[in-house]
Amino acid sequence: MQIEQLTFSIGAELTGVKLADAVHDDGLFGEIRAALVKHRVLFLRDQDFTRAEHVAFARRFGDLEDHPVAGSDPEHAGLVRIYKSPEQPNDRYENAWHTDATWRDAPPFGCVLRCVECPPVGGDTMWANMVLAYEKLPDDIKHQIADLRARHSIEASFGAAMPIEKRLELKARFPDAEHPVVRIHPDTGEKILFVNAFTTHFTNYHTAARVRFGQDANPGAAQLLSYLISQAYIPEFQVRWRWKPNSVAIWDNRSTQHYAVMDYPPSHRKMERAGIIGDIPF
Repeated sequence: MQIEQLTFSIGAELTGVKLADAVHDDGLFGEIRAALVKHRVLFLRDQDFTRAEHVAFARRFGDLEDHPVAGSDPEHAGLVRIYKSPEQPNDRYENAWHTDATWRDAPPFGCVLRCVECPPVGGDTMWANMVLAYEKLPDDIKHQIADLRARHSIEASFGAAMPIEKRLELKARFPDAEHPVVRIHPDTGEKILFVNAFTTHFTNYHTAARVRFGQDANPGAAQLLSYLISQAYIPEFQVRWRWKPNSVAIWDNRSTQHYAVMDYPPSHRKMERAGIIGDIPF
């Protein structure tokens, strides 16, 4: 296996390896997992494996989860089908910088995403290194957010376009989760800026140290949250990947955000993703 770093900040391409082989090869899988923690997102071409092999490889990292809104393959639990077509012009949930499913109490460890069909041009995906995003924050901001916690909502994102009854039903199944604004990577001990498009508000901003008068609370918190979320937009923290059929991306969902560029109508884009259950951020 060869590893080619793609940017100084994030991302590496693996060559000379078939992920299907790592299902039964402990040594190879160990190398892939170590590379994932180091580079945060890994890319591979020409991975012509079956859905069963896709699921089996992803399960080496841990148990898989289904998505309550996106459709899953009926024969392979945990394999989510992200199929976009010209007939779905308003079906756009991916083109915002986000960390998958932070509306869960235990967001995913990571994901294995394979391209089944893609446009002849367009439809790239971008990832951002949120460890680096935290490291580059001004010291006064780091001090200000050290103890902050925030809410993450599926109701305000996937549920927003639903009829109110279905939206409230979704919220009842998945109440807003609360996470630290700065989480710790469980493998490396690194600090990670952990707010994204699913984050709605801080839960403990209104303290005497931050708020002179009640009037300070809403604009102060909203402006700070907007500033923090915008750190993923900085190109120096990013890598961009152009898809081809049977290309694969594996990412560490704990330390990254990603953005699927929606610049390909009227083409189809069919992706299949296995998400690995993670732990509760601390």
